[in-house]
Amino acid sequence: MTATVAGCAGPATAQEVTLRLVAAEYGDSAANSSKKYWDALVKKYEADHPGVRVQVSVYSWNDVDRKVKEMVAAGKAPDLAQIGAYADYAARNQLYETGQLLSIPVQADFLPQLSEAGKVRRIAYGMPFAASTRVLFYNKKLFADAGITDTPETWNDLAEDAAALKANGVKTPFALPLGPEEAQAETMQWLLSGGAGYTADAGSYKFDSDTNIETFTWLKDELVDKGLTGPTEPAKLNRADAFTAFTRGEVGMLNGHPTLMKAATEQGVEFGMVPLPGRDGPAHANLAVADWMMAFKQNGNRQEIGEFLDFVYSEKNVLDFSRQYDLLPVTTSASETMSASESDADLTPFLDELPQAELPPVGKKSWAEVSAAVKERIGKAVSENGDPKAVLAGLQQLAVAAETADR
Repeated sequence: MTATVAGCAGPATAQEVTLRLVAAEYGDSAANSSKKYWDALVKKYEADHPGVRVQVSVYSWNDVDRKVKEMVAAGKAPDLAQIGAYADYAARNQLYETGQLLSIPVQADFLPQLSEAGKVRRIAYGMPFAASTRVLFYNKKLFADAGITDTPETWNDLAEDAAALKANGVKTPFALPLGPEEAQAETMQWLLSGGAGYTADAGSYKFDSDTNIETFTWLKDELVDKGLTGPTEPAKLNRADAFTAFTRGEVGMLNGHPTLMKAATEQGVEFGMVPLPGRDGPAHANLAVADWMMAFKQNGNRQEIGEFLDFVYSEKNVLDFSRQYDLLPVTTSASETMSASESDADLTPFLDELPQAELPPVGKKSWAEVSAAVKERIGKAVSENGDPKAVLAGLQQLAVAAETADR
């Protein structure tokens, strides 16, 4: 890229611009690390944009949100961050609006549901980067060995099947990952299947609703206290570890997203997928999770950021990323291509869920703080001496305070 100094005669002076991107890790080994994806993409981009360099730092989901928060607090915000929440930075006027960055065709290509979720006060700041929904995975061999012939449709069915698996020696009948990696997603899935969620109809937080308390009381009484969730207590079980245990054939059931399919198949695990059970039948609402790209204003570079993001969100690159990590594309063009492709047929159950699925309240300025608190605290609700009502009440108090605080 070139920059011209206003008022100076003579030719423009070439000036190299370096964009710094902090991104989350989606791979499960060095062989498929997100760093390899970004390195390849950046190499292609830089070849056609000799005046721009893009430096990418990749961190695990356990660390990436905190890393960006620390960088911003130190006055060293990256140009771009691909993390779990954006609204707190938007509320502090630290982000470019999406309309200031992306070309109109790219903006219009985002799936409407995800595009809407990227707004704060009706202005778009968060750009969806990857999406997923959830289904119940079960190990067919473990089910057959335990004499289970039907898949669960209700919570009681799930508990009965888990008990049968335990009686047959299964190490973890049902994996309940409420550890710090992604407890906010597992929690919301259970709240939705119980008939409520993080917020009330008016959009205000309602962690401690009677329905939510009943949901976590059931989890504690009927699964955890009966030893049906395995040797690792839920508060210390991360999603990645639960998935790995499933691929070793040690887990009977768990809530999973598309990346689990490939990993289980590679390890020779024969699995099935069914809609998530609900309190009295299949869950009426499913969880959608989106990760977000955002651009910080601190360093300027708006034009260079926008041009790079237009490249990132091209149909080919969205499809490449989605297929590499078995995630759902966030654009209409890529979704239509994937839906029509026989090679992507395994993702159909997840793609079918997405239009009706519900997202966490990512547009709330408090969501990053609240999500972090859920990750830290929710496992205590089902611990040996845990009190679901007290834990949920504490989260409600924190959420309301965080949402009403001046920022």
